[in-house]
Amino acid sequence: MKKRKRLWSLTLVLLMAFLSACSSGSQEESGTDNSSGGTDDSGKAITLTMMLSGNKASEGEDFELETLPRLVKEKFPNITLEVQKLPDDQYNTSVRTKLAAGQGPDIFWIFPKNAAGGVNDFAKAGFAADLSDLTFWDNISQGAKEDMSYEDKPYGVAEGLDFLGVYYNKELLEQVGYSEFPKDWPSFLELCQKLQAAGVTPIAMGDKDPWMIQFGMYPIAANVVYPDEMDFDVKLQNGEKSLTDPKWVETISKYKELYDKNYVVKNSLGIGSAQSGQLFIDGKAAMTFTGTWDYASMTSKGAAEFTRGFASLPGNEPGQPVFVSAATSAGYALNAKSANLDAAKEVLNYLFDGESDLFKAFVEANSSISVYKDVELENELFKEVNDNYQQTGNSVYFSNQMWPAGVSDVMQSKFAEIIAGQKTTPEDVANAMETKFRELWKN
Repeated sequence: MKKRKRLWSLTLVLLMAFLSACSSGSQEESGTDNSSGGTDDSGKAITLTMMLSGNKASEGEDFELETLPRLVKEKFPNITLEVQKLPDDQYNTSVRTKLAAGQGPDIFWIFPKNAAGGVNDFAKAGFAADLSDLTFWDNISQGAKEDMSYEDKPYGVAEGLDFLGVYYNKELLEQVGYSEFPKDWPSFLELCQKLQAAGVTPIAMGDKDPWMIQFGMYPIAANVVYPDEMDFDVKLQNGEKSLTDPKWVETISKYKELYDKNYVVKNSLGIGSAQSGQLFIDGKAAMTFTGTWDYASMTSKGAAEFTRGFASLPGNEPGQPVFVSAATSAGYALNAKSANLDAAKEVLNYLFDGESDLFKAFVEANSSISVYKDVELENELFKEVNDNYQQTGNSVYFSNQMWPAGVSDVMQSKFAEIIAGQKTTPEDVANAMETKFRELWKN
């Protein structure tokens, strides 16, 4: 997943041919020497290419596609920034294919840790440049820097911190007697039952896009798997734990319950993420599961006027605290083989300088929670979850950030069998996840 991502299981597509023609790799092949920075004495014209995961903003100016290139040009008249966004289910394989061929973009979207298209993967492969010499690191939270580092060197700049949670329609919840969002799993199930009884679809999910399945799974895991064993994934990597652990079976079983009871929109496997989002903003479903990165689309104007809320999915039992599903978001990386690496670094230094018009525009457009020093929360919708995160520290990263890329794919495909009404059990899903993890994990 934006980017999102953003959680980021992606399928193979061919990248449009124009990108290779303007990429750094093509510049290298043609013998063009654009290796000097954007402020070189010659003022030589430089074209930087950027590839991102996501879709164009539905309303207003798109930050990466429009604002960023315009303000970069104002600051560096000799630099032209060409930006392309690919849908989430296309981006990762496309950028990897181009980078491996030496034709990758100068600037690209990268994910934390072990996520598909993550820092560990791209740094090991030699695709991402070491960003240690950027000038703004003292203003970035240590956690965000570490999540974008490999062997103690940063290879990406996180856009912020993202929460997974529930966007909900306050008026529909009030109609069935809820002035506040439930604080535990049984209460959440009771809410779903009351909505269903009132003729309202409780939850819209676009499971045709399989990565949507993660958006319910990880928040439940945050409240079931980790609270009493925060080092579960370290033990998993060391062979001391298994994804067949009863706590993971319980996580999968809880999510299955929402489908068994028809609380999720009918035929979710035939509905894409954009369609499920439309069901929510049109007032045809009371809730949907996604992240802070989807703020713009989840708050855009639909067929119904209503007040939005945002809360953590409470996978916890009564009397237990709600753990926030929170993780460093994706961000910007630079092509280690770029002929324009110095110029690209200047652009990032300008973007994160903390005071420029570009930085201010970035903060305003960014729906993720800022990890930049002294930047206040931009969107009040996320205040309740952010307060819980800040005040209690009860949070868990997205599980796939500690798994080899490919494990989440198996989790999604096997759980989709459950949604489809096959005889697949939670134990089957957990077994498949564990088998894939052992196949891919290298100590």
